[in-house]
Amino acid sequence: MLTQHDFAVTVEWTGSRGLGTTGYRDFDREHMIRVDGLPTISASADRAFHGDASKHNPEQLLLAALSGCHMMSYLFHAVRNGFVVTGYEDDASAVLKREGTGGKLVSATLRPHVRLATGDEATAMRVHDDAHRDCFIANSIAFPVSIEPTVVREAS
Repeated sequence: MLTQHDFAVTVEWTGSRGLGTTGYRDFDREHMIRVDGLPTISASADRAFHGDASKHNPEQLLLAALSGCHMMSYLFHAVRNGFVVTGYEDDASAVLKREGTGGKLVSATLRPHVRLATGDEATAMRVHDDAHRDCFIANSIAFPVSIEPTVVREAS
């Protein structure tokens, strides 16, 4: 079994207006995120930081990575614990605090809504702890993550 997995991504700034960074308002924050063999993601800074609100920003992408990783870990643990999940949706949020010229994400909340076909609802709730413990992204970040799950039985 592999104990190390390598990942590669290319991020290219596409926001130069011909002046480069001659002034803070003289360039756009647009950039492209490329992974070989996958669709390119057009991204920008958050609107609060002079970015394009119609594009994904790095903070949203980090939150999406955290939420997606938790989901993948959860689905793995669903199989291990013998219950069948037929739906999963997460309304995740994060808080960024500015500090001087920088800042950091200080918290995130995952709100997974799980639909069960079979299995014990209490176990399905508890497994979120296992999923969080095993999530690669959650183990890589330096801010607390709250999990506020709901589990419902699929309508027959």
